[in-house]
Amino acid sequence: MKNLRKAKVSDAKLIFQILQQFAVEGILLPRSLNSIYENIRDFWVYEEDSHILGIGSLHIYWEDLAEIKSLAVLKKYQHKGIGKKIVEKCIEEAKELGVKRVFALTYVPQFFEKLGFKVVDKSQFPQKVWTECIHCVKFNDCHEVPVSLDLEGKVA
Repeated sequence: MKNLRKAKVSDAKLIFQILQQFAVEGILLPRSLNSIYENIRDFWVYEEDSHILGIGSLHIYWEDLAEIKSLAVLKKYQHKGIGKKIVEKCIEEAKELGVKRVFALTYVPQFFEKLGFKVVDKSQFPQKVWTECIHCVKFNDCHEVPVSLDLEGKVA
């Protein structure tokens, strides 16, 4: 059975393990297990036959801005539309919450562009820079590409 659902506290350790796989390769930034527990309500998980194959989160920054973070699909299951479904669910949730704009920082901007995101300048996200990026080990040598999707005027 395929299922896209909100994460549960019991999923935190597996979410951490999935993110660590990609962090070791430098594809995603690492997140602590503590951070995952603190933000568990942000996460969506995609599972098949009770196995989590993909994860992603929607983190609210301000009344008009949210970020899609920690998007990862196990390598064996990539290119099957799982990441797209997770992003679409995050966008749907953002619309329901009344968020006006969703962004992501990514090494794969083409993936997000296929979903309607546009590459933008990082200077558009001052809250992001000063809340998390400033503490990142890659802060002075960041190669992530910011992408943004305007949700205003779009019906949920």
